[in-house]
Amino acid sequence: MEILVATEKPFAAVAVEGIKKVAEEAGHTLKLLEKYTSKEQLLEAVATADALIVRSDKVDAEVLAAAPALKIVVRAGAGYDNVDLAAATERGVVVENTPGQNSNAVAELVFGMALMAARNMYDGTSGSELKDKSIGIHAFGQVGRNVARIARGFGMDVSAFDYKGRTEMIEEAGVKPVADVASLYAGNKIVSLHIPTTPATRGSVGYDLVTLMPKGGILVNTARKEVIDEEGLAKAMRERPDIKYVADVKPDSAAAMEEEFKGRVFFTPKKMGAQTSEANINAGIAAARQIVSFFADGDTRFQVNK
Repeated sequence: MEILVATEKPFAAVAVEGIKKVAEEAGHTLKLLEKYTSKEQLLEAVATADALIVRSDKVDAEVLAAAPALKIVVRAGAGYDNVDLAAATERGVVVENTPGQNSNAVAELVFGMALMAARNMYDGTSGSELKDKSIGIHAFGQVGRNVARIARGFGMDVSAFDYKGRTEMIEEAGVKPVADVASLYAGNKIVSLHIPTTPATRGSVGYDLVTLMPKGGILVNTARKEVIDEEGLAKAMRERPDIKYVADVKPDSAAAMEEEFKGRVFFTPKKMGAQTSEANINAGIAAARQIVSFFADGDTRFQVNK
């Protein structure tokens, strides 16, 4: 089988070597398309692929149509909104992600940004410590669990709301479950967002939730920009000059927010939650192993388009 790794932003060289080793030891052929500059290059490369590994690369209906032999797409990472699930399902293509491989990297970034916000963006003024502060985790998946682990190390009071209702899992992690999302925001100085983009979550975090936060509240978003109601957030920040917003994903209104709320917002220049060498290697090799298992045993445990 031909496994295509198509990455506009390439994996680290050591990750590519690891992917190649996993693929070739299982008797498959690895094909690389790195730093491509046009969709046409991707369409040409997928024409003979049986399997596809991508990072944030767009796999839409046109790409899928150009790959008649394609049987599986693995998004190396947790989020998979860059893959057209409906089009893949229609063509009988399995889509998987690699949950957990980037989770520690993202969780560590949460605290990098939370510390910066708590210290007033390092502007020379006195800030506050994280110890004894409350942090609410909005969605308790792999990243959320790592956030909880690190938060306990800071000596923080940790609670979580999970949209899948996994209360028992929250309690087993030593975290206090919260019954509803409004209570999560009202009861925590810091809220860390980890919800996926779905029709239900799109634009779901805005004025009503943010204004519930205690004085000096900090909203940390390492999820997706689409879950934020940007107009509602801006309105809340105008009415609440004590609120800060830091994100690993630039909002559409980034320039306006940086000008209006100077010293109260921070956005990474690109999505960087998974941008560590460890996460890069882990996700790429996990993707290769999942493809090998799929072809060898029909393993689809990480399928997201069931």
